[in-house]
Amino acid sequence: MDSIKTEIVVIGAGPGGYAAAFYAADLGKKVILVEREQRLGGVCLNRGCIPSKALLYATHQIVNARESAHRGITFAEPEVNLDKLRAWKNSILEKLAGGVATLAKMRGVRVIQGRGYFEGSQMLRVETGQGQQFIQFEQAILAVGSLAALPKAFDLGNPRVMTSTEALEVEDIPENLLVVGGGYIGMEMGTVYAGLGSRIVLVEALDGILLGADPDLARPVVSNAKRSFKEIRLKAKVAKMATAGKKIKVEMEHNGQKLSELYDRVLVSVGRVPNSANLGLENTRVELDERGFVKVNERQQTDDPKIYAVGDIAGGILLAHKANKEAHIAVESITGENSVPLNEIVIPAVVFTDPELAWCGLTEAEARERGVKYAIAKFPWSASGRALSFDRTDGMTKMIIDPETERVLGVGICGAGAGELISEAVLAIEMGATAEDIALSVHPHPTLSETLMECAEAFYGLATHTLSKKRE
Repeated sequence: MDSIKTEIVVIGAGPGGYAAAFYAADLGKKVILVEREQRLGGVCLNRGCIPSKALLYATHQIVNARESAHRGITFAEPEVNLDKLRAWKNSILEKLAGGVATLAKMRGVRVIQGRGYFEGSQMLRVETGQGQQFIQFEQAILAVGSLAALPKAFDLGNPRVMTSTEALEVEDIPENLLVVGGGYIGMEMGTVYAGLGSRIVLVEALDGILLGADPDLARPVVSNAKRSFKEIRLKAKVAKMATAGKKIKVEMEHNGQKLSELYDRVLVSVGRVPNSANLGLENTRVELDERGFVKVNERQQTDDPKIYAVGDIAGGILLAHKANKEAHIAVESITGENSVPLNEIVIPAVVFTDPELAWCGLTEAEARERGVKYAIAKFPWSASGRALSFDRTDGMTKMIIDPETERVLGVGICGAGAGELISEAVLAIEMGATAEDIALSVHPHPTLSETLMECAEAFYGLATHTLSKKRE
């Protein structure tokens, strides 16, 4: 069969893949985008970021309604129509995926639906519904992402044991739901199902929840979860699961005790694994690390000079916006444009729990581990007029500051809308701003963005709405 020739082939149409394809096309390259699924957008759009945030928004309305009674506003108990909820959520995905497909067409990016397999360092075989298609390329960008991990001990072949993929379909509202894992996904999906009315027991093998963030910032999230969940168990290990009629029998160890409990459903959220199998990488010079992620250099280039990798498949922190940035770096490396290595770029993290949790730059724990000299400034949201005006004083804004240069090294925010607020901090760190730069920047009142300004002012002992020790 004759092969198609192209300058760049991108395998995977998630936030890393379609960003790479579009950017390369914008720079004048001939691009083919290969995606095995019918709908573009990858895990993020179809089974991750977007559907989870839609469900978080929807269920937050239920919580808001319940919490309005003390304001003199009461509502009847909500009735949840799961078919309509799913249809609304899916309509968002269809619109976004359709938008990606339209943008591909407008840019002249050819999309081929099928599974890609490397026959060599410059030949890709695509298994399509119409048969095999061969693509001869000059450069390839691998962006095939990751999938939810499901340890063999938990894989019962029972639909009542879910990963995030199945949980996002909201087939029913389980009366009792066990969530295994206290990271991003476990906490977010636990929040969704708690809002819908499930009794949540969350178990985490480690001694804390959301350990990537500083404990003082995660504390309000944990406190709220303890109120909305039935129970949070730390240092708890699930030993065994088994089908027991219409229930899942779970055996675990916690506080030195062995427990045996029945749950309607179990959500396993213990991380993600790379989609690096069955790609034909053995026919190339691409190397994998011990966990199966593709090894790349600072330019996103693999050990095969013709192949680049971006996003989850390239390891590191598994975030959509990190994949998007890596896509730009890879394309710039191919086209000879100037690019900044990822290790010199500030990548924010956001957990869309209630309250939200976001951070960027150095955390306090990282600064301590690296031996970096730092000072801390904090501003409690209990002193924020805007936070008081909608009953969300459970937040805090925190800055990690170089005590000598006064440059902002890191920022953490816990509170409603923290994911929106963190971008100011990203810009400040990227631009080398000092605490004084932020303190002197006028922020509108009353807003939550003021907490960044007052946090910076607190570093100098000059915050208007809270007392803080003046820096010597």
